[in-house]
Amino acid sequence: MRTFHPRRGRMTGRQTDALQRLWPAYGLDIAALDGPFDPASLGRGAPVVLEIGSGMGDATAAMAGADPDRDYLAVEVHTPGIGNLLELVERHGLGNVRVARGDALELVRAMPEGCLDAVHVFFPDPWPKARHHKRRIIQPVHVALLRSRLRPGGTLHCATDWAEYAEAMRATLTADPELVDVHGGFAPRPAHRPVTKFERRALTAGREIFDLVHRRR
Repeated sequence: MRTFHPRRGRMTGRQTDALQRLWPAYGLDIAALDGPFDPASLGRGAPVVLEIGSGMGDATAAMAGADPDRDYLAVEVHTPGIGNLLELVERHGLGNVRVARGDALELVRAMPEGCLDAVHVFFPDPWPKARHHKRRIIQPVHVALLRSRLRPGGTLHCATDWAEYAEAMRATLTADPELVDVHGGFAPRPAHRPVTKFERRALTAGREIFDLVHRRR
């Protein structure tokens, strides 16, 4: 069951060019995986941050640029966003970013336990209708999977602008016995998470932003 909406979008010439030129060097097609996958194989063997749903890639590029000692693996299904991130990677010389296309949970299932330094799930689809809540990425079975791929001491950082989903996230993360709530509730806005256009629109619309940071025991 998909936790995301496949979206169609119009590619700009810049995005198309970046995708065509840079995908062979920086891209990973999740559907083409056949067997186990170690994210360290894509980079330098540095600690890996998994970005689930990188959108247009602005936040991922900014965080990776400010955090050169870790490698970032961004997962996205929206082709214009992938092309945009690849263009940012080239423009800013980000050797610590790789981009995967497809279902992030399928990718995580192929990973060995304890291989990730952090997992970021920023502004996932809230699936607001009650009958669609089973599609939410932050639910017990998925959290257990994500947590198992974190090293001991690794962090799972979630953010949403949907208040009801924020409370559901908090309850789900707190219920996992192998996760520790770093801030004892909603976290202060972390300085390392850039404000994206999506977040600015949410703030302009009067929606509060909720961050949750949990650490694997």
